[in-house]
Amino acid sequence: MATVLLIRHGRTTANSAGTLAGWTPGVFLDEVGQEQVATLGARIASVPLSAVVSSPLERCRQTTTAVLGDRDVPAHHDEDVAEVRYGDWTGESLKVLAKQPLWKVVQQHPSNATFPGDGGESLAGMQARAVAAVRRWNTTLGADATYAVVSHGDVIKAVLADALGMHLDLFQRIVVDPASLSVVQYGDTRAFVERTNDSGGDVSSLLPPKRRRKSSKRDDAAVGGGAGPGPRTSKKR
Repeated sequence: MATVLLIRHGRTTANSAGTLAGWTPGVFLDEVGQEQVATLGARIASVPLSAVVSSPLERCRQTTTAVLGDRDVPAHHDEDVAEVRYGDWTGESLKVLAKQPLWKVVQQHPSNATFPGDGGESLAGMQARAVAAVRRWNTTLGADATYAVVSHGDVIKAVLADALGMHLDLFQRIVVDPASLSVVQYGDTRAFVERTNDSGGDVSSLLPPKRRRKSSKRDDAAVGGGAGPGPRTSKKR
C-alpha cells in the first residue's frame, strides 16, 4: 500500500506575524522554521522516498529542499496540494479576521465556508482537489511507494479528515503544526492514519522490512488495537 508522509512547511514570517499568507508571493521560512525543517530532514533521512510532491509556494519549496538534503529524489510541484485560496482574506491579520462573521462558519461549519473576493475558494473544494491529488499520486507512483507531500496546515488537515472518515465539519479538531509529520497508508479498501502532528517521534516504523511477505500486506484493521509496529532491528550474527 502507498505510504504518504504529509509534511507541513516550517514556520514562516507570516506565521510569526499572525497574518494569513495564502498565496501571497515571497513568504519564506523564518529562522525558527529553517531550524524546524532541518531537524525534520535529518530525522527522516533514513526513510526511502520514491518522490516528493510539493506545493509550489516558496515556503514549501524551502521545506522540500531541506527535507531532501543531498538525496537524489524526484521532486514535483502540484497546485492541487497548494494552499487554500483565501480570496480577500489573504494577507490579513488573523485577529482582524476573527471578528468577521465568516470566521464562525470556518470554525463550526467549514464545509459551508467559501472565502470572499476574486478567486476565493471553498474549503470543500480545497479538500476535494487535495484528496484527489493524493490518490492520483498513489496511482502514479505505485502501490508500494513511500513518498512525501509537502503542503499547508488546512490542506493536510483536510486530507487527514478524509483518511479518518471524518466529515469536513470536524476537521478543525485536527492539529497540524509547522514542520510536523503526519502519515497515511492507503490500502485497497481503506486508509490507515499512522501518525498525526508528529514533531519528534521515532520513524523506524516507516522503513521497509528486510523481506516483503505476502502476509505483510494490510487491509484489515487490528481488532483490539494491535501491538504496534515495534522497532525494526537487524538480527545479530
